Amino acid sequence: MAMSFEWPWQYRFPPFFTLQPNVDTRQKQLAAWCSLVLSFCRLHKQSSMTVMEAQESPLFNNVKLQRKLPVESIQVVLEELRKKEHDAFISIHFAGNLEWLDKNKSSFLIMWRRPEEWGKLIYQWVSRSGQNNSVFTLYELTNGEDTEEEEFHGLDEATLLRALQALQQEHKAEIITVSDGRGVKFF
Repeated sequence: MAMSFEWPWQYRFPPFFTLQPNVDTRQKQLAAWCSLVLSFCRLHKQSSMTVMEAQESPLFNNVKLQRKLPVESIQVVLEELRKKEHDAFISIHFAGNLEWLDKNKSSFLIMWRRPEEWGKLIYQWVSRSGQNNSVFTLYELTNGEDTEEEEFHGLDEATLLRALQALQQEHKAEIITVSDGRGVKFF
């Protein structure tokens, strides 16, 4: 069952696609963009993309209005997500919701859930399904039949590794090397 995405009212407002010069208005606009990016990526389980992909996606390109946020403005929004400490809409508290994947700031990892939160969800599934003291490949965790109904199913490897590292720090898991790549043992 595919869920539909409900665009905020601002998305249908042409000036939303031009960063506003007034400081107060711009802050509200950036907060709205940040919330939109996080909720859109969460619904579509999208955790990484390039700035150019972002500009062409419906996220920053409203075809109906024939308005597209310029690349420079997209980078301002993404930078706001990177430095953001709290998002009330999704209740994320950490250093930022975005990590640049290259020095040119052309591709990024969007984190709409903290690695610790992902780790907690994964560990809850492990415990609930009686899989403690079991070894999994990273592929099995995110693409296996056993996890199809779990929110972490389909999670990208970079985010999965951050989640498993958080569990490893809590002594609930150990990232290991297995014959066909990396795996994890849960305790």
